[in-house]
Amino acid sequence: MSINSTLPAAGYIATALESTQNYITNSPGRAILFAVVYSPLIAIVLNVLRQLILPRDPSLPPEVFHIIPIFGSAMSYGNDPLNFFAQCKEKYGNVFTFVLLGRKVTVALGPKGNNFVLGGKSMAFSAEDAYKHLTTPVFGKDVVYDVPNELFMEQKKFVKVGLSVENFRAYVGMIEDEVDHFMKTDLAFLIFQMNDINEWGRFDVTDIMAQITILTASRTLQGSEVRQGLDKTFSELFNDLDGGFTPLNFLFPNLPLESYRKRDEAHRKMSEFYVGIIRKRRESGIDAQDMISALISQKYRSGRPLPDHEIAHILIALLMAGQHTSSATGSWALLHLAENLKVQEAFYQEQVKNFGNPDGTFRSMTYEELRELPIMDSIVRETLRLHPPIHSIMRYVRSDVPVPPTLGAPSKDGAYVIPRGYYVLASPSVSQVDPEVWHNPTTWDPTRWSDPEGVAAQAFKSYADENGETIDFGFGAVSKGTDSPYQPFGAGRHRCIGEQFAYLQLGTVLATMLRQVEIRLDQPMPEHNYHTMITMPKKPRNICYRRRALD
Repeated sequence: MSINSTLPAAGYIATALESTQNYITNSPGRAILFAVVYSPLIAIVLNVLRQLILPRDPSLPPEVFHIIPIFGSAMSYGNDPLNFFAQCKEKYGNVFTFVLLGRKVTVALGPKGNNFVLGGKSMAFSAEDAYKHLTTPVFGKDVVYDVPNELFMEQKKFVKVGLSVENFRAYVGMIEDEVDHFMKTDLAFLIFQMNDINEWGRFDVTDIMAQITILTASRTLQGSEVRQGLDKTFSELFNDLDGGFTPLNFLFPNLPLESYRKRDEAHRKMSEFYVGIIRKRRESGIDAQDMISALISQKYRSGRPLPDHEIAHILIALLMAGQHTSSATGSWALLHLAENLKVQEAFYQEQVKNFGNPDGTFRSMTYEELRELPIMDSIVRETLRLHPPIHSIMRYVRSDVPVPPTLGAPSKDGAYVIPRGYYVLASPSVSQVDPEVWHNPTTWDPTRWSDPEGVAAQAFKSYADENGETIDFGFGAVSKGTDSPYQPFGAGRHRCIGEQFAYLQLGTVLATMLRQVEIRLDQPMPEHNYHTMITMPKKPRNICYRRRALD
């Protein structure tokens, strides 16, 4: 559409506005009524006409059509982001912009889109500017996104010290013990405790996995003092703090709501709880195989020691981030195992083969043995492929950035340019179910990881890329992994450094549970709940179980 063709329409709009002005100036009452009743309608009409009539800036990516100004595509995106992305891709291509409650968000889909966003330079694409307002009230000051990127990278290096193989070797047995104790004492497993192999019980999988995840993480990474302090008061503090980690808090960080007040009070008390433990550790000189001991001895490159409040806030960040992602993945894995009895039986027989005793009991695993279980590994990988905890990863655009022509169709005047002040968004969830890459992409099929020459194996190889290109962002050399269609833990400088612990924790929890109970699904597979920060299964999400008979 040429500029000249828009002039008559612009004239009609001007005439309508002039007539409206004449109408309301004759009476103050009319003006008030008009403002209350008609202003929103006029705003909607003008927003629609702007998109339909006015020429689009050819240097900008196409903008998704939306009816309500400011609100934009918030409902479509919030209810089902993957379906929203699919529809937009069909209409606009791999690069497009949508309005999200006043924010302009440019989406870059596919592996090339992930590479563009997650592999971008921090001076152009800022994670801290995108997430600081959400994470700082929950995690605390002076850590993660509340500090410049170079300091955050140093903090990741400190955490990596605590994620040592030596510590992992000790953690496997601890996790087994915690799961065993939970199943022998929690009321959700009452049928199991009654030792009746004929009766079936039922539990809400996400509730159970949330409890098991926090118990096992606190016993291992967090330290014995934290594990011993997991009482009702701590649980209430965690829930209040968790209440500040929602999409509402991301979009509106400073609302005068009771949940925000509880979040801030919970953070203060939890921070004091951790600081008290840290000070006692320093006074006693106790050295344990946990994150507290690893962090106490760390210093920044400047020589400044890591202060107690920063250690406390890093521990809170680890607890919150790991709790959500691991409990979500564990929930989805159990749901699929309950639905797919063939895979469940193969998983169980793998345990029997490697760890079974003649009397039908099992011996403990070692860390090295855990890493050599192909069926367990395939189950975790496939669950992460189909249900990555985070569907959208955003960055704030600090300076104008051109879009590579290989990613988006260039305009007639050159490549698209994403302006400063926009957000960019990558969605590994999209590339992980791309039908152009994966066979039967929406089917949970762990066997796809068994073929060493298959798509899944090649995708994981490019993600791990242990013998390929590595980059040191400040916390040790790691694979970028930004070109892979499989990125369950993100990629680039903000790739999750806890992924090896996550595999250890998930594998050990699943194995310990499935050694003792059979599980079934007596309902359809739950849908994704996209209204939470981490993609959880919607209710109902119950799993039926019964005790296994000893062979």
